[in-house]
Amino acid sequence: MPTVESLFQHLSDPGYSFQGQELEKNSKSIKIFPSFYYGKSNRDSFCSYEEYKGMLSIPQSNTGVILCKKSMEGLLYQFQKEGQLLKFVDNPRLEYTRLAKRITYALPKVGISKNSVIADSAKIGRDCHIGDYVVIGDNCTIGNNTIIESKANLQNCMVGDNCSIQHNTTIGSDGFAFERANNTLELEKFPHHGKVVIENDVEIFANCSIARGSLSDTIIGQGTKIETSCHIAHNVTIGKDTELRAGTIVGGSTTIGNNCWLGLNSTIKNKIKIGDQVIVGSGSSVIYDIVDEDIVAGVPAKSIKINKNH
Repeated sequence: MPTVESLFQHLSDPGYSFQGQELEKNSKSIKIFPSFYYGKSNRDSFCSYEEYKGMLSIPQSNTGVILCKKSMEGLLYQFQKEGQLLKFVDNPRLEYTRLAKRITYALPKVGISKNSVIADSAKIGRDCHIGDYVVIGDNCTIGNNTIIESKANLQNCMVGDNCSIQHNTTIGSDGFAFERANNTLELEKFPHHGKVVIENDVEIFANCSIARGSLSDTIIGQGTKIETSCHIAHNVTIGKDTELRAGTIVGGSTTIGNNCWLGLNSTIKNKIKIGDQVIVGSGSSVIYDIVDEDIVAGVPAKSIKINKNH
């Protein structure tokens, strides 16, 4: 179990300060604890609240070590409990996330379930976990240290290293594409020959669907996170470190840039181009292209970004 001293040597914020016991003298063992309000003296947690809300919340916690916003420094002397250590950083939630990764309570999942179905031509990397009733089809490749949870179905795809695919997610099935015959108006299915390419460090949560490309590939960029119940249609390209919140639907042949955030239940029309660092508000319907660093919301989605030059 790490000590306070050893743990906080890994803070990424070089300008942090502290209030309470001197860090150098604190050799007490510490655990990451998920609840701010129900923590104990040997637990570490965080509080991102500022000003009055922070002054109201932090005194209610019995947690021994609390990561606080820098703006709270000097405001908590009269509220701080005996033996409590407050650390002031720019982003408490981010620092907590990074410290939590250094304290593991269980060994990582490794191994292939005997109940999984894996094609002979599929390739599985080192130190992977393949859960119960997972199906991995012909010529699929799975990178190293990747976790695929129970009942996921992977076809026509390439998955990178350090990825996580949760329960009941389907990757690589045909997309929805049909053409009507001129004379009969009957629907004829458009062929799909592409793959799904999932780059390193991608996380895909439960019950998602990602269609294979038709004539090109569907691509999910490195570090992107896709929450529960999202659908990504064929030929979509998503950049690096983009977040898709639960229920997001992305139409076919759409391009989404790097470092974007798509809110809950947002809908992106097919053949749309979304730039880098774009925010799409929850429940929005995007039917027009969006430029870099814009903020849009509504139905149809329109820019709500405040121009500081005016």
